[in-house]
Amino acid sequence: MLEARHTMDAPTTTSADNGTSGGGGDWFTPRTKPTATPEEEPGMPDGRRPAVIRPVGRQTAAPETPADGTAPPPAAPADSASTGVPDQERESRDAIPAPGPMAEPSAPSSPRPATTTVTPAPEPFASTTGPPDEPRVPPQRPEPVSPPGPAASAPAREASPDAVLIRRAMAEVTPVADKVTSYFYALLFVRHPDLRSLFPAAMDTQRDRLLRALLTAAEHIDNTDVLVDYLQNLGRGHRKYGTRAEHYPAVGECLIGALSKYAAGVWDEEMEAAWIRTYTTISQIMIDAAAADELRAPAWWYAEIVTHDLRTPDVAVVTVRPDQPYPFLAGQYTSLETPWWPRIWRHYSFASAPRSDGLLSFHVKAVPAGWVSNALVHRARPGDIVRLGPPAGSMTVDHTTDSGLLCLGGGTGIAPIKALVEDVAEHGERRPVEVFYGARTDHDLYDIDTMLRLQQSHPWLSVRAIIDQLAHQQLPDAVRAYGPWNEYDAYLSGPPGMIRSGVDALRDIGIPSERIRHDSVEELVAVGP
Repeated sequence: MLEARHTMDAPTTTSADNGTSGGGGDWFTPRTKPTATPEEEPGMPDGRRPAVIRPVGRQTAAPETPADGTAPPPAAPADSASTGVPDQERESRDAIPAPGPMAEPSAPSSPRPATTTVTPAPEPFASTTGPPDEPRVPPQRPEPVSPPGPAASAPAREASPDAVLIRRAMAEVTPVADKVTSYFYALLFVRHPDLRSLFPAAMDTQRDRLLRALLTAAEHIDNTDVLVDYLQNLGRGHRKYGTRAEHYPAVGECLIGALSKYAAGVWDEEMEAAWIRTYTTISQIMIDAAAADELRAPAWWYAEIVTHDLRTPDVAVVTVRPDQPYPFLAGQYTSLETPWWPRIWRHYSFASAPRSDGLLSFHVKAVPAGWVSNALVHRARPGDIVRLGPPAGSMTVDHTTDSGLLCLGGGTGIAPIKALVEDVAEHGERRPVEVFYGARTDHDLYDIDTMLRLQQSHPWLSVRAIIDQLAHQQLPDAVRAYGPWNEYDAYLSGPPGMIRSGVDALRDIGIPSERIRHDSVEELVAVGP
């Protein structure tokens, strides 16, 4: 639901289940597994080889590489700090390995070791080959927790020794982030050329996501309560890319190589060991979550477009029929790939609560240079086939309380808000729900008729349209004129700027951070790179 919402995405590619989620053929046809990763690579620009990290995780046969390739460890999304709903060109938010026990690196022979090794975890790694052959109707996943951000981070506490070293390195590389990113990918693609096909052909939109995601997770390594759930969600989501356990060490080696080069002023054996422990922990959480999820759910779903309703010249409501049951909760979102842009995934929120007919609807706004959003709005037609990743997000209704709901939806951010309203109605609750529907012009209120019909049917629902050009104020500011809201749980969905100002406005009027839910926005996720 976030318009033009950007998230750090993992390399996008095909499913790790070798196409067993649906029929083969065409761009969905599985490919053969890539050849073994080369053990040697051309010399690096500075003549050094980056640190080497052995495969993290539980070992066993790796799954076949899917048709359109596989994806290396993913990058963290900028989707949201609390939870919420993604929107059109919002970048996929999958990716980042997670923390777990690690072995100490071997002692280097020089102040800057050429090779450091992390021993693999002892437990056997659950098979990552395709899911079982029996009917794969995935049970509802637990609500994932979003990455740490201003609204979700744990109380301040003394940082661990590793966290101190991690942040010291981050402070060193932040001013040269572009160079670090370029060098990281140079190492990755030179050392592991077989991984290049796992990334989109055009790296301009992907370029910063993977590295930034890894750095963001590392920086928040002490916030385990939030970070572990977040990383588990990412690990599950990255199955659709074809990410395998053996991809994580390659990314880890190149991460250490790039950091050691551009944080040379502070880099030493102790710092390298801290980064290796942190990365091993991060990757192990993702690997384990993916292995567990493989036993109960497909990596991705095929879905046929059944209706395409163009509401405005640049907004369409797209309804699809999945090839098998797709469990989700109102307020969640999914990632979507089109046949026109293979390996490019974008996040979209579900525009309704789960339906008895199993159909799923999304509100898509075509944004400038938005490959996926423009394809869905201007090119997609009934009968076209898309692919869906697993549901994610925790901007869901807590039905164990009777607190009121204060919902702010801007632009296509109204989609998940409508889903929440339907969810409350289906549960037969009469708790007050106040919806503020924001738009720049009245023309942008493309779904106002639907919301007003819901208001007529439910006396506990109030819908207010806030038009920027007429009210001469932004949506979050308009909320201040009403209330009080101290007995309400707040939900925000919309463009990143609206989310940021909305969170600030709601805190100012007394709503605690823990009662504010929204989709992730990169700027709210971390103060790091």
